[in-house]
Amino acid sequence: MMAADALGVVHAPAGPAPRIVSLVPSVTELLCALGLAPFLVGRTGFCIHPREVLQAIPKVGGTKDVNVEKVRALQPTHLLVNIDENEKPVVDTLAAFIPHVVVTHPLGPGDNPALYQLLGGIFNAGDRAAQLCAAFEREYAQLQSAPKGPPQTVLYCIWKDPWMTVSGDTYIARMLEQIGWHCWTPPGSTSRYPEFRWSDRLAAAVDMVLLSTEPYRFTEGHVDALERQVGKPVLLVDGEMLSWYGSRAIAGLGYLRALGAGTQPS
Repeated sequence: MMAADALGVVHAPAGPAPRIVSLVPSVTELLCALGLAPFLVGRTGFCIHPREVLQAIPKVGGTKDVNVEKVRALQPTHLLVNIDENEKPVVDTLAAFIPHVVVTHPLGPGDNPALYQLLGGIFNAGDRAAQLCAAFEREYAQLQSAPKGPPQTVLYCIWKDPWMTVSGDTYIARMLEQIGWHCWTPPGSTSRYPEFRWSDRLAAAVDMVLLSTEPYRFTEGHVDALERQVGKPVLLVDGEMLSWYGSRAIAGLGYLRALGAGTQPS
């Protein structure tokens, strides 16, 4: 079965022994969930799940600072990238010698089943993809039917010095919308990940502040200090559960359900 990626490029099924380099941490984890770890020949240093499987897979740099020559030496047949996470000039350079470049760009939780099917179709893992789709749909149905609290306007912080948040058209914002939490963004901003400054007006505009554990490593210490500063509830949230699509999104929906119920997710 032919499958089209985020750019509309149609990919035929791979041969029996593809050589895959993934530059997207959540996609790397998904490949492993699909049973494709034996075909992974390269990953970024941020591709850390599942740790015991990936330890033996060579690193080729970060999501943005890729070592092109390391990738070349691995002789990959397939490169997996993401529009948000990887730089186009680097991807274009790699595409000059990698036959198949698969571009991903999930914009919300509902895009995950299509991603499972895309990679399952390309890499002959359709049965595993179907199992993930079924698991996702079960969790999504539970989330939709779960009781939720009142709508909240939240400030989701991803970085400090400078402070940065997420816009409403990001995967994170669309995840939080599932429980009626709407992300505040600076008025007039057109950036997907805008900078902001703390002010009394900002504090008055939000019901709660969320500090993500990634990409900046916010801690409970930041929570305590910020609560004193802004006078609003501040919650430390698991950034992987809210921003990683792929197989982790299945657990992410359960995490969301706990947030929406007003309980601290484990």
